[in-house]
Amino acid sequence: MTRPLLFVLSLVLLLGCKAQLNREAKVLNGNAIQDMNVDFTIAFGSCNKTTIDNVLWDDVLDAKPDIWIWGGDNIYADTDDIGEIRAMYEAQAKVPGYRKLATTVPVIGTWDDHDYGKNDAGSEFSIKKESQQAFMDFMRVPVESPKRKQEGIYTSQEFKLWNGSVKVIILDTRYFRTALTPDIDSDKRNKPNEYGQGTILGETQWQWLENELTTSTANFTILVSSIQLLSNEHGWECWGNFPHEVDRFKKMISDSGVKGAMVLSGDRHISEFSQADVAGLGYPLIDFTSSGLTHAYSDFMEEPNPFRMGRVVATESFGLVRFDFLSRTAKLVMIGDNGEILNELYRKY
Repeated sequence: MTRPLLFVLSLVLLLGCKAQLNREAKVLNGNAIQDMNVDFTIAFGSCNKTTIDNVLWDDVLDAKPDIWIWGGDNIYADTDDIGEIRAMYEAQAKVPGYRKLATTVPVIGTWDDHDYGKNDAGSEFSIKKESQQAFMDFMRVPVESPKRKQEGIYTSQEFKLWNGSVKVIILDTRYFRTALTPDIDSDKRNKPNEYGQGTILGETQWQWLENELTTSTANFTILVSSIQLLSNEHGWECWGNFPHEVDRFKKMISDSGVKGAMVLSGDRHISEFSQADVAGLGYPLIDFTSSGLTHAYSDFMEEPNPFRMGRVVATESFGLVRFDFLSRTAKLVMIGDNGEILNELYRKY
């Protein structure tokens, strides 16, 4: 055997050993782990304008997700003209990259204020029923579906594989949400309501959610909220504007005994991981915010978030969550243009 060949073989063996060491060196909750197996992949994102180049759809496709979840502000309509709302949905459906994705994997999701029809709008919005039908047309909900007659777009779907399942619970934070409290004492837009005042989900949706959680037998249960659940000090829209609703959510999650619960959110034009301990849950609750798809808060400097894990990403991105059923592990990833990994987090449940 010639010396050049021996050198090549030695290099291959060395690199192979190094790769093995790198796999074993990954740390999850303080423990070294092997590379996780991927049984199911969710891709999701929010804040998407049809008037700006949609540059991420090829990257979403390259990630080979099993489903795509819209996280809200899927278009920017900001109008009570239902014809304009429908026209924007139609324009988004024709974007080549998205059209290819929508014919490749299932698409589900929620809305936020700009696709609902008005900035920061809630239960008072005059054409919310018409807007709901336009949203369901965009999401290709069959005309005979009972969802068409339901008030609000909340829904759930379980994705079952031979070795486990992922349940996705879609929340509607618009249709029933009562008034916010403007903050006139600072430069923030809103401040928390008095404890017990107002609602985000409305009682009917709350009762539905409790049943969805208590009956879930999935390995992982994913709750999709258009607004952030945990980050609560920035003054924009968030669950923290209704602190009693946050407490109710946490107690319901804990009491249900649900496995692998995680929140996916949008709205903010930044992406970040937030994490909080919930009494009785048995594992930390993560709120993975992914925003925005076509435009981000590029001038972001700093804002308080006592629950933040790692750094804020303030460039265009989408989120990936990969699940390993056997090891009960989730890998959360923020991905930018050209597949660039911007931030990631591992969690074991």
